[in-house]
Amino acid sequence: QVQLVESGGGLVQAGGSLRLSCAASGRTFSRYAMGWFRQALGKEREFVAAISWSGGSTNYLDSVKGRFTISRDNAKNTVYLQMNGLKPEDTAVYYCAAERNFPELTRTTAAVYDYWGQGTQVTVSS
Repeated sequence: QVQLVESGGGLVQAGGSLRLSCAASGRTFSRYAMGWFRQALGKEREFVAAISWSGGSTNYLDSVKGRFTISRDNAKNTVYLQMNGLKPEDTAVYYCAAERNFPELTRTTAAVYDYWGQGTQVTVSS
């Protein structure tokens, strides 16, 4: 069992930056691939970024490539999402998720992830 707690959300102007953190409980964090998803009001949850258990592989939604960076620190049981050049369309609740079955992959489908955090709100004003 893994518990995930996100932090770092908030209100920022367009062009600004935020860094989201997701702290995981337990001693098996390094066995999981980690992902970030987001859900805007009235829309379906969408993939944003993922990172393999070692950090050696990453994957991004096309619209965030070059602006967002996912990273992890296995010693601290934490995964991060650095978001630069934020746009109003990035406004959403951001969730981190953990996948245990294929930790070497960076999958984009929400259904394959086993554990989810409660989410953190990111609001970008124009």
